[in-house]
Amino acid sequence: MKTAGSISTLHMILLIMTFIGLKNHVTIIPAILEAVGRDGWASVILGAIVSFIWLFLVVFVHNKSKQEHIRDWLKRKIGKVGSQIVIYIFSFYLIALAAFTMRETILWINSTFLIRTPMLPLLIIYTILIVYLVASNIKTITIVNTFVLIGVLVLGFFVAFVNIQVKDYKLLKPFFEHGFEPIVYGMIYPASGFVELLLILFLQHKLKDRMRWYHFAIILFILMGLTLGPLIGAITEFGPIEAAKQRYPAYEEWGLATIGRFIEHVDFFSIYQWLTGAFIRIVVFLYVVADLLNISGDRKRISTIIIPPFLFVCLILTLVKDNFFLEVNKREFLKLTFFFFVAMSIFLAIVARFPGKSSKKSSHENDNKSGEIQSNQTKNP
Repeated sequence: MKTAGSISTLHMILLIMTFIGLKNHVTIIPAILEAVGRDGWASVILGAIVSFIWLFLVVFVHNKSKQEHIRDWLKRKIGKVGSQIVIYIFSFYLIALAAFTMRETILWINSTFLIRTPMLPLLIIYTILIVYLVASNIKTITIVNTFVLIGVLVLGFFVAFVNIQVKDYKLLKPFFEHGFEPIVYGMIYPASGFVELLLILFLQHKLKDRMRWYHFAIILFILMGLTLGPLIGAITEFGPIEAAKQRYPAYEEWGLATIGRFIEHVDFFSIYQWLTGAFIRIVVFLYVVADLLNISGDRKRISTIIIPPFLFVCLILTLVKDNFFLEVNKREFLKLTFFFFVAMSIFLAIVARFPGKSSKKSSHENDNKSGEIQSNQTKNP
């Protein structure tokens, strides 16, 4: 299925590495460390295994829908009213996800390198940049993402290799010191990022070719690696107890990075990693919303329909105390995201399993037409 402005499977993989990778690489690490401790790596692997089984629901819907726009496919399957309800519910949740990412990013900016800068100017400047990219097309977004992702990957490998000198892998032992119950409980946090792969279905009409099951498996494996890297790094560099106390262990790892005796304090590189990751993540969420509401490419309508509720949710979140927001974001919202995306995937799989309204209507019309033909033949032998 080739359309103007379509992207390849590789572009989709790179896009997912950025907008889901930020969450799995940064946001969920504190939750895993607090819930599981040194055995958090086992929760990530277990969550990936369970998510791999879940992925076949997504593959099933992807194959059944034949890369049709999910909005049109839902309309054909469950009718106009039903499809509108699903679209608006999903759109609102994506706006909430984007707002939570924005709030967390601004909170990190305020607590690290722009301590005295008010939140509102940062929010406005960032939103203006987001609107410009959301109002473009998916090809432009993937091109921007490819360029910024190169720098993110280079810096990620840089801090990983430089910090080998301070890592103590003995801190990963003893394995399963608290049994398997915390590991099973903690897998919901990495899985809350893995299940965002459902968004592929909402971008599938932009793909040149249909994705196969092994493409989904490759993406899941990459996301698992993006989660294990900073998690194991935090445990081996700070220890499980100290790492669990830190707000963002992935950022704190940059504070240890030194090259020789004279090159240190290179943690400013993390600013680029975080801001570009958050930028692409918010853009993708809002682009999907604009596409679902059939206003993609229209900057004026995007600015008047999508941005106001996005800013409204952001402003509400800025009024919430920092510690309370972090607790909600670290615990309840991650769990809610997991259950929401799993429920949505099950719903879409059920819809894909049964014939839609239009097919029933067309078959009924065909029966009527065949009946009329038979009656006419009887009257005119």
